[in-house]
Amino acid sequence: MRQIQPLVDTKVLRPAESALALQLVTEMELLRLKAIARLHARGLPPDVGWDDLLQEALTRVLVGSRLQPEGVPTVVFLAGIIRSLRSEHWRRAASRSRRQTLRIDQANETVPHEVELRDPAPTPERSLSARQELAEIRKLFALDIVALQIIGGLADDLSPEQIRSAHGISRTDYDSARKRMRRTLLREGLTCERK
Repeated sequence: MRQIQPLVDTKVLRPAESALALQLVTEMELLRLKAIARLHARGLPPDVGWDDLLQEALTRVLVGSRLQPEGVPTVVFLAGIIRSLRSEHWRRAASRSRRQTLRIDQANETVPHEVELRDPAPTPERSLSARQELAEIRKLFALDIVALQIIGGLADDLSPEQIRSAHGISRTDYDSARKRMRRTLLREGLTCERK
C-alpha cells in the first residue's frame, strides 16, 4: 500500500535558520545581528526579547515585506529593521498609555476618586541590589581606568559630554571604552534581560 505524504511539513524552521539556509546571512553576520538585537531590546518589556526582534526582522525580509536596497550590507539593513521594530513597539506603548490616561480622566469626571501614584524613589531592596551590581561591574573593569570613569559618571547621572569633559576623555576614547564595556558585559552574561 502506498503511503500518503503529509500535508503539513513536520520540520519547522525558524527565520534565522531559513536565512542561514538560503545564505542570506553568514554565521558571523548572524552573531553580529544577535548582539545588535540584544542592544535594541534593552528597556523593552520582558515579553519582547531580543530574539523576537531578530526573528521578526528576518521574517519580514523572508516574506518580502521589507526589500533590501542595492548596495546596503545585509547586517546594516537588518539592523535598521530591528531599530524600527523597537521604535514601533515604543509608539504602540505610548499610544496605549495615552488611551489608558484618557480612560482614567473620563472615569474621574464621572466618579471622582484618587489615583495612587507610585513613588519614583527606589525601595531599599532595589537600592541595595543596584549598589551590589554596580560593585560587581566595577570589579570587572578594575584595570580599565576610562571604563571606571564612565561608570562613575553614569552612576552620577552625567551625560556623555559631561563625563568626557570632567575626565578629559576624547570622543574616540569614550566610544572605544563603551564598546569594550558592552563586549565584556555580553561575554560575562550581564545584560538587561530579565530572567
